[in-house]
Amino acid sequence: MSINQSKIKVGIVGSSGYTGGELIRLIINHPNCELIFANSKINNGKMISDIHKDLEGEIEMKFSEQINNDIDVLFLCLGHGNSIDFLETNKLEKEIKIIDLSQDFRLENSFSNLNQNRDFTYGLPELQKEKIINSKNIANPGCFATAIQLGLIPLIEKGLIDEEIHTSAITGSTGAGIKPSSTSHFSWRNNNISWYKPFTHQHLNEINYSFKNLSNKKNKINFLPIRGDFTRGIFCTSYFKSSLKLSDLEIIYNEYYKRDPFTFVSKNEIHLKQVINTNKCLIHLHQNKDIIMVTSIIDNLIKGASGQAVQNMNLMFGLKEETGLKLKSSIF
Repeated sequence: MSINQSKIKVGIVGSSGYTGGELIRLIINHPNCELIFANSKINNGKMISDIHKDLEGEIEMKFSEQINNDIDVLFLCLGHGNSIDFLETNKLEKEIKIIDLSQDFRLENSFSNLNQNRDFTYGLPELQKEKIINSKNIANPGCFATAIQLGLIPLIEKGLIDEEIHTSAITGSTGAGIKPSSTSHFSWRNNNISWYKPFTHQHLNEINYSFKNLSNKKNKINFLPIRGDFTRGIFCTSYFKSSLKLSDLEIIYNEYYKRDPFTFVSKNEIHLKQVINTNKCLIHLHQNKDIIMVTSIIDNLIKGASGQAVQNMNLMFGLKEETGLKLKSSIF
C-alpha cells in the first residue's frame, strides 16, 4: 500500500480495556489509518476520552455497539474465548482482515470449529514475517509468549539448547486486564510480589507449539510467572546449561535480529523502563561458567499486545513495520 493511497479504515471490537485503549491511541496517531468505530457494549454511547482519559483532546468519538463493515481491518480486543463467539455470530465481509489479540486462534487447531473460511497466522513478526505479509488473519501472540520466545528462538531454531530451560517473568498489573480482582487491587498489589500458575500458564501452549515447529528437539520450559507491584512491563529471564561461548551467542543473536526494527541485543544490563511505552524488545546475554542467562524485556501492552498488532497490520498492508510505532520510553 502506498502512503499516497487512501487511509486504512480500522474498526476495534472490545475497545474499553487496556489493550483497546492503547490500540486507539496508536491508530489515531498512525499516519496511514482512520478509526471508523470503537466498539464497546459496556460503554456504548459514551465518549472515548471519558473512559480513556489519556486521549482527552485527541479524539471526539463515542463508543459504538454497532459493527460497520466499511473497514479494511478489524482488531478484536476481546477476552479469551469471545473472539470465536464474535466471528460466529457476526457476518463480516471476506475482504476485511482480522487481527485477534486473544488466544483463540494461536494454535493450528483453534479455529477448526469456526463457521467462517478464515485461517489465522501466528503473528510474531520476528518469527515468520513473510507469512504475516501474505496473511489476511492474524493471531497476535500473548505478552509472556512474546518476551520468552524473542529471548530464545535464535537458539531454538538452530537446535543449540539441549538442557531444560528455566524461565521466570514478572509482569505489571495491567497484564491482568482492566476488570478489578483481588490480586490487582492496589492495597494487595502495592509492595507485594507473588507467583501464579506455576509451570502451567496458558502461554506455554503457543510457545511449545512454535518451538516444536522450529526444532526437532523437545525443549522443556519450566515457566514461573510472577505478579509485580508495578503497572506495566515484563521482565523475563531464561537460563540453561550450555557449552557455547558468550561471544558466539552474541553473534547468533545479532545475526538473527539484524533485520528486525524493534528487537535489539544489548551488551549492557537492561532494565524495564527502557521499553515502557515502546514496541521494543531488548535482550541481554549473560554467562556464568556453563550457565547461559537470557534477559528479555517488553511493554506488555505495546510489544506484548497493541503495538505488535499494529506492527502486524503494517506488514499486512505493505507499510514499513515501524510506521506509527516510533515511541520513546520514559526512563526518568
